[in-house]
Amino acid sequence: MSTQTYEAATGRLEEIIKRLDSGEAGLRETLDLCQEGRGLVEFCAGELDAVGRGLEELRLDELVARLEQRPGGAAPVADAAAPSS
Repeated sequence: MSTQTYEAATGRLEEIIKRLDSGEAGLRETLDLCQEGRGLVEFCAGELDAVGRGLEELRLDELVARLEQRPGGAAPVADAAAPSS
């Protein structure tokens, strides 16, 4: 599934849900569709987590850049972020 895209995975999930909702799938097909769907949901969750981490990094990079532009640099924030004893 490494070449899978989030969009393709969600599209396939929609197809699986439609098929299951139709009531036409037999027992074995239902099991296979549920297993495939579970894998797709896990893939999509991983993609969303990765995007979320990327956005957090971008926001942190943006914050650091803004702080570095301020007079005095980022020293006050570094002190505030230091672990308390």
